[in-house]
Amino acid sequence: MSRDSTIVVGAGPAGLTAAYLLAKAGSPVTVFEADPEYVGGISRTVRHHGFHFDVGGHRFFSKSRRVEDFWTEILPGDMLERPRSSRIYYRGKFYSYPLRGTEALLKLGPVEAARCLASYVQARAFPIPEARTFQDWVTNQFGERLFEIFFKTYTEKVWGMSCREISADWAAQRIKGLNLTTAVLNALLPRIGRRDRSRVVKTLIDSFRYPRKGPGMMWEACAARTVAMGGRVELGAAVTHCAWDAPARRWTVTVRRRDGSSEEATAEHVISSAPLSMLERALSPSLSARTVEAIRSLRYRDFITVAVMLRDRDAFDDNWIYIHEPGVKVGRIQNFKSWSPEMVPDPAMACYGLEYFCFEHDALWNADDAALVDLAMRELSIVGLGRREDLVDACVVRQPKAYPVYDDSYATRIDVLREELAARFPTFHPVGRNGMHKYNNQDHAMMTAMLTVDNILAGERLYDVWKVNQDAEYHEEETVRDVHSPTRAGSRPVPAQVGVGSAA
Repeated sequence: MSRDSTIVVGAGPAGLTAAYLLAKAGSPVTVFEADPEYVGGISRTVRHHGFHFDVGGHRFFSKSRRVEDFWTEILPGDMLERPRSSRIYYRGKFYSYPLRGTEALLKLGPVEAARCLASYVQARAFPIPEARTFQDWVTNQFGERLFEIFFKTYTEKVWGMSCREISADWAAQRIKGLNLTTAVLNALLPRIGRRDRSRVVKTLIDSFRYPRKGPGMMWEACAARTVAMGGRVELGAAVTHCAWDAPARRWTVTVRRRDGSSEEATAEHVISSAPLSMLERALSPSLSARTVEAIRSLRYRDFITVAVMLRDRDAFDDNWIYIHEPGVKVGRIQNFKSWSPEMVPDPAMACYGLEYFCFEHDALWNADDAALVDLAMRELSIVGLGRREDLVDACVVRQPKAYPVYDDSYATRIDVLREELAARFPTFHPVGRNGMHKYNNQDHAMMTAMLTVDNILAGERLYDVWKVNQDAEYHEEETVRDVHSPTRAGSRPVPAQVGVGSAA
C-alpha cells in the first residue's frame, strides 16, 4: 500500500496538469490511468505504422497566460505555430468557418441571401427572450434561416438529438461572442485588434500552437516530467473503488490492473477526471439515492475516428471540414498533415480522420472496422475529398464518453451531485471535461486542475473551480484588465477567490 498526499484518477490534460504541478511543488502524487498505452485521454495521439493522428483535433490556444506558459514549459522547442483553416461543406459547396458573412451570402445566391438577412434582422430586433435551447440561442445570434443551413444538421449529427433538446449552455460555452455582425466584421477587417488576444473571440482565431507530433506529445512529456520530479504515473491501472474515512480524512483507493492484480493506495486528496458516472459504483460510503438517480440520468455522446492513409492528391489543405450534408453520416473530416506535416511520415501521403458521432453500442459503434473503413471511403468520395483507389492503410479508433450531453436538465443533476460531494467528501475534487460533465476545451480543463492544485496547496478553498468557463469573465466574451498577470482575483480571467468579488 502506497501513501501519497494526492491520488489523480485519469491521465488526460486535467489529471496530468494537476499531477505535474503537485510534483513540482514537492507534494507526493500518483496518477492512475486505465489505458495501458496512451496518456492524454481524448487529447492523446494515436500512432499507426508511422502515422500520427488525433482523436478529434486539439488546438493549443488560450487567453490564459498561465496555460500558455505551461505548454511552453513542457515542450519548449516542439510547439509549431499553425494557421487555422476550416470550412463547412453544404450542398456541394464549401463555406469558410467561422462564417464570413459576405462569402456565405454570395454562395447562397441572391434569393436565399435575402431570406437569411431578413431572418437575421428579425432575430436581432425581436430575439427569443429566454433562450433555453441551442436552437433558440443560435437563432438569436444568426437568425432562423442561417441556423437551419449552417448549424442544425451538423449539431444534430454530433449529439444525436434535436437542437430543441440541447441546452443553450452548450452554444453559449462553445461559440461565445459570435454573431453575424462579428462574422462580417471579421471577414472585412480581419486584422483589426488581432494582436490583442484578450479581445479575440476564440471561435475566430486564425492561428494556434500545436506540438510537432500531435497533442499526445505534450501529455507524454508532461507525464515523464512528473515522474522525473518524484510523482508516479501508472498505466493500465483502472480505479475501481474510492473509500473515504471521514474521521481520519483519508482516502483508500483500489486499483485493478490488466493482469487481474490489484493495488491499494491511500491519500488525503483525490483529483478525478474520470466520468462522473464512475462515482455511482466507486465511492464509499455510498451516495444517496437522489444523487445516484442524477448520475444515471447524465448522458454522453460517443465518437469514432476512421483514419485513412491515402496517396496525397492535394484535395484540401484545411485543418478540418465540418460536413453539414445530410446525405452522409460523417460529421467532420480532419487533415492531420495540415495540423503538422510531421504527423505523416511520407510527403507523398495524406492522413484524413473521418469522425462519426454515435452512442456506445449502437449500430455504428458495433460495426466492424472493415465496414467503417468502407463507409468512410464511400463518403469521402461523395464529398469529393478522396478516392478509394488511393487508399493505402486505415485505422479505426472508438472513443466512449467523448462529449458530455447538455440536455435540458443536466445542470440540475450536476447541482445535486456537487451538493453531496461538497458535504460528504470534502477532499474529492472533480476536474476536466468528464470529471465535471462540462464540455470544456483543453485549456479550460487544465485551468480546473490548476485552480484545484492552488486550493490543495493553500489548504483552503481559494477558488470555486466549477466557475471555470462559466463566469462571464473567464474566457471568451468579456475583456479583463490584464489576462497575462499573476493568478489572483480581479487581475486575470479566472474565477475570483471565494469570498472576494463575484465568487460563490
